[in-house]
Amino acid sequence: MALVLRVPTKIFQQDNPTLFSGGRRQNSAALFSGGAGRSCSVFGRRKLATQISSMSTPPIQHLEKPSASSQHLGLPIMELRTITIQASDDVNGCNGKMGRDVIQAAVSAGLHPVPVSFSRAEEFGQTVEVCGKEIKLHGPSGRESILASIVYEYPNLIVVDYTVPDAVNDNAELYCKVGVPFVMGTTGGDRERLYKTVKDSNVYAVISPQMGKQVVAFLAAMEIMAEQFPGAFSGYSLQVMESHQAIKLDISGTAKAVISFFQKLGVSFELDQIQQIRDPKQQVEMVGVPEEYLNGHAFHMYHLTSPDQTVSFEFQHNVCGRSIYAEGTVDATIFLAKKIQSGAEQRIYNMIDVLREGNMR
Repeated sequence: MALVLRVPTKIFQQDNPTLFSGGRRQNSAALFSGGAGRSCSVFGRRKLATQISSMSTPPIQHLEKPSASSQHLGLPIMELRTITIQASDDVNGCNGKMGRDVIQAAVSAGLHPVPVSFSRAEEFGQTVEVCGKEIKLHGPSGRESILASIVYEYPNLIVVDYTVPDAVNDNAELYCKVGVPFVMGTTGGDRERLYKTVKDSNVYAVISPQMGKQVVAFLAAMEIMAEQFPGAFSGYSLQVMESHQAIKLDISGTAKAVISFFQKLGVSFELDQIQQIRDPKQQVEMVGVPEEYLNGHAFHMYHLTSPDQTVSFEFQHNVCGRSIYAEGTVDATIFLAKKIQSGAEQRIYNMIDVLREGNMR
């Protein structure tokens, strides 16, 4: 699904982008999308899990052209658009759980939704109300010409993509063909082809299968450990469990990344050894997922055991809801808008680049 947000000019005038204020169109950006600590049991054991509570979902954003009143500032206008592509379930689409949470997070950050969204063919022409905003739905056919017309109206558009794995490459090719910068948090797809498409097009993009800032910081720490202490866990066995909402079809991209770091640390492990939990009953009884978050959670556990079974290590990160991804997406969009505005030579970024930049809300 895709959304477009408007970001006030202040965001480019201050080092700390925390202050979002309303007002008339000054800057615009566009987007696409597709509890507290609690005891939880993993692999049949009860454990205290550190959880990241999120009460809302991930947003997505776009950039737009400055209005006459702001052109003297030379700043882009940022708008949040909700353009839903291949909305095949309740996660994709501005009227689904993800879409609603994204819009809510964007609005709470001071960004203003633009009432446009792509959805399923049977929903073409419908209007839905999300967070008090009326959104007109377009079908998947003709999306290139529709997106091109939006870019014509908002030349500084930024797309934020949270759709489904099967749509990753087609969507990226669409954005690159039209020439729209984008933030992509969707996992899956042919990643090599994805990066080649973006590189060949010279379009600005933030691409990251994980948009949660704190989780990304954990991944960065794991990468540093793997680079500086290769082989430190040689001989250790590894168990990996990941639990997500039942509609998530692919293996967690975060789990894949963590496993790659453990492999560099000397652990022998293949992706088909991951224990994927998608059954709601198991998620509640075995994993400890709160029932209210069965339709939106990301629980991960990595358990290492020494060859003689006398030493064990466990890494765990649990997320309830989607607000952590929404906040990270907002930061990534603002980050990309600044890179575009400054004419940065580098065109493809990830969330670690966003973290290193600082100035997050």
